[in-house]
Amino acid sequence: MQKAINIALGLAVVVLAAGLGYAIATRPAPGPDAAQIRSLVAQAMADTAVAQTAGTATAQFDGATLGPMIKDYLLANPGLLETMSIALETERRTEEAERSRIALDALHDDIYNDPFNVVLGNPDGDVTLVEMFDYNCGYCRQVVADVMALVDEDPNLRVILKEFPILSQASIDAARIGILVNREDADYQAFHTALYSGRGTVDTEAALAAAESVGLNRVLLELDMNAQDVTAALQRTYQIAQGLGVSGTPTFIIGNEVIPGAVPKAELTRRIASMRECGSTVCGPEEG
Repeated sequence: MQKAINIALGLAVVVLAAGLGYAIATRPAPGPDAAQIRSLVAQAMADTAVAQTAGTATAQFDGATLGPMIKDYLLANPGLLETMSIALETERRTEEAERSRIALDALHDDIYNDPFNVVLGNPDGDVTLVEMFDYNCGYCRQVVADVMALVDEDPNLRVILKEFPILSQASIDAARIGILVNREDADYQAFHTALYSGRGTVDTEAALAAAESVGLNRVLLELDMNAQDVTAALQRTYQIAQGLGVSGTPTFIIGNEVIPGAVPKAELTRRIASMRECGSTVCGPEEG
């Protein structure tokens, strides 16, 4: 009977740990992976079957009995839940990476070959960094200097900027003007930097002023900002975001990785170097 109790406790802990998932925030460390845990559970179930075949009685427990036993077991073995949480997190990251890879393959042409892409740096560069941004995003403002520094410092880097206005109608209006600036082959980098250098909300007026500063006619831009091709360009970026599960800005895409948030320049540089070394953002045993 004691053996059956131990098996029941072990299985209950596995179920509880799977339900908690992210209850413990921790960095991945060496330990059993999810496949090994499933193997242990399968072995426990096999042991139960053997015990039943041998005529050993198996006690039936209700929640009132099993619950306190599980609690006591976890309190006596706190490292078990942490170990299993690490394995579950590792498996989740692996599955997310695979989903991203599949989505990136399916959306490759829309991401890299859209005729409305803003391309900075070397258009024939050996590595491409994509940024999806919103002009009213504070975190985008934080990284703009780093992105421009990468363009200036790395002669073989291609940077694609994609207008992804998600914060307000003002952001959408500014993005429409930005698309026109790029379509008219004006100095988009100067326009882009000017908008992030200003104060307050970036709206139609701010975007028109920045466009005028790079030599475009604000009246013609305002008349054309709702053109069908401008709307279609925005819609394609929204579809990319939906396909990749992107819901915030900035979001970077490099190689086989989708990276949300304000990534430090050193991290972007490291990933670019890895792409050149092995064709992935991570080289060596951690790859994949």
